[in-house]
Amino acid sequence: MIRPHRIIVPIFGIFHMMSDTHILLAQGISQLGLELSPQVHSQLQHYMAALQKWNAAFNLTAIREPREIVIKHFLDSLSILPHLRGNTLLDVGTGAGFPALVLAIVKPDLQVDLLDSNSKKTRFLVQMVAELGLKNVRVHHARVEQANIPPQAQIVSRAFSSLADFSQWCRHLMSEDGILLAMKGQYPQAEIDELPTDMQLLSSILLQVPFLDEARHLLVLGRT
Repeated sequence: MIRPHRIIVPIFGIFHMMSDTHILLAQGISQLGLELSPQVHSQLQHYMAALQKWNAAFNLTAIREPREIVIKHFLDSLSILPHLRGNTLLDVGTGAGFPALVLAIVKPDLQVDLLDSNSKKTRFLVQMVAELGLKNVRVHHARVEQANIPPQAQIVSRAFSSLADFSQWCRHLMSEDGILLAMKGQYPQAEIDELPTDMQLLSSILLQVPFLDEARHLLVLGRT
């Protein structure tokens, strides 16, 4: 089997040999049509390495195989980048930072709030924000129903809950014309049918995640 050529890139000022997973990440970013600076690539690689290290002790994510982490966490998160609007984003049930911490790294002009009720995960996020030198990220440790965050123009979740629960729990966090961005796998017609009467599906976007042979949809919800 022919292995891909190794690539040497600067990581936080130190030249280092890219691993196969780093090459996969770079290829996926290219397939998404994104042009990122070497510094951003370095930050993503640092984040990925830290996630695997912390995951061994704190079980931050059920996905542990490096290739799967690249595809199902990092590239999956980046797939929604073209569909964001405005310059703020709240991620509810963010877990280990997906999708919004990845988006904050590649889009430094985006003000990101990360919300999760798991203290181990929010400690990891605080550490990542510090290590990566991110000035555009705030971490909140609270349940979504009790979160004290100003109304947001766009709120994202990735497999956080049903659409009905997502709508109900985040209602107080939405601005008047705010939208909810729900990242789903298969098109969830049953969940759409159960939306509250004051919420509606504005659009459904079929996402293309590099190297992933599974369905991915982004559902945009708003008030009726």
